[in-house]
Amino acid sequence: MKIIISGKNIDVTAGLRSAVESKLGKLERYFTADTEVYVTLSVEKDRQKIEVTIPVKGNIIRSEQTSNDMYVSIDLVEEIIERQLRKYKTKLIAQHQSGGSFQPEYLENDDEEDEEVKIVRTKKFDIKPMYPEDACVQMELLGHSFYVFCNAETDQVNVVYRRKGNTYGLIEPEV
Repeated sequence: MKIIISGKNIDVTAGLRSAVESKLGKLERYFTADTEVYVTLSVEKDRQKIEVTIPVKGNIIRSEQTSNDMYVSIDLVEEIIERQLRKYKTKLIAQHQSGGSFQPEYLENDDEEDEEVKIVRTKKFDIKPMYPEDACVQMELLGHSFYVFCNAETDQVNVVYRRKGNTYGLIEPEV
């Protein structure tokens, strides 16, 4: 497992590098030697943030944690990644996929409790064609953080969502 560490508005000191490598090094038992783990440490005002991204066979395992202390953020992110790995392992086994980036021992080991994804509610609604800007207005009126709609320009299902800093994002399918 290769840990690639970078910093934004922060010097990655030997102490920080050591803490990241030691904490995320625990994940080594899950991955093959050539798996790359991208870590970005950043500071914005009083917020110490760590972002960890692990590309694995067509999917991405990612976590972002923020606190007042970078070392606390590092501890939190490792716990979240491990939880995500348990969910991903359940998905791999359920779909009989090959886990190209994972150690075979990890996939075969059933000692840990597996958290299954459970859908507890299904919602159906009419999708009316509208422009992304109108979808943002509708999302705000409903008080939601995202809104699914049919884009009047492309006639495809899109999603608008609220981003940090009172901005909006648009998710559209790649054709």
